[in-house]
Amino acid sequence: MFKKFYCFLFHRIINKTPESFRKLRSWCVKKFILSSGKNLNIGRKCKIHKNTIILDNSGIGYGCEIPNGVKIGKNVTMGPNVIMFTQNHNTSNIEVPMRLQGMRELLPIIIEDDVWIGARVCILPGVKIGKGAVIGACAVVSKNVPDYAVLVGNPGKIVKYRNLTNEVIMDAKMEN
Repeated sequence: MFKKFYCFLFHRIINKTPESFRKLRSWCVKKFILSSGKNLNIGRKCKIHKNTIILDNSGIGYGCEIPNGVKIGKNVTMGPNVIMFTQNHNTSNIEVPMRLQGMRELLPIIIEDDVWIGARVCILPGVKIGKGAVIGACAVVSKNVPDYAVLVGNPGKIVKYRNLTNEVIMDAKMEN
């Protein structure tokens, strides 16, 4: 009962408050999502669904959409208007209209610690973003991202790795 009340309160009233009310937004998110850490910074007009995990010192930018089944690690920085999807429509049966085929199973998204996600990034179902990764603005993330990778573009491509020796870079490339 209380979770529904906090959810209503957050999405209808508190989510639209000025930027100076960010502590109130963070407190309300703690009351209705599955798990949350300390020192969160939740931007205005975010849609954060229940069964989401957000750990310590993470920031969610203005207008982000975070569905069920997302785990966000510690010290994650997320720009404005990031959108994530954990489900998609079934499309395999050509005899039945797609709108009548229902939904596929939920595939969780995992964002590990110390990740920076730029503005307007789109993250698709089942993706894992590794520790220390950087996702450039407007990228479409459709595959797993290794630790410390820098990914940009549509479709997202790894352009480099952050401050690693050549030996570590070669090991990371061989894993892909």
